[in-house]
Amino acid sequence: MDAQRAQEISNSTNMANIMYNGKNVYIEHVDQENGTATIHNIDEPNNKQSVSISDLTEQ
Repeated sequence: MDAQRAQEISNSTNMANIMYNGKNVYIEHVDQENGTATIHNIDEPNNKQSVSISDLTEQ
């Protein structure tokens, strides 16, 4: 995924089907300068992590 698309998804009110390591995730914040996104698994909203945007895929 590219940073611009990740930002669009993060700003959207619609849920997108985003995957990280085979699990559905929610993008909370995008840091385009560093190429990272703060995400959490759909079923674990308190387990946030920062990952490379390039590791995210849209289904």
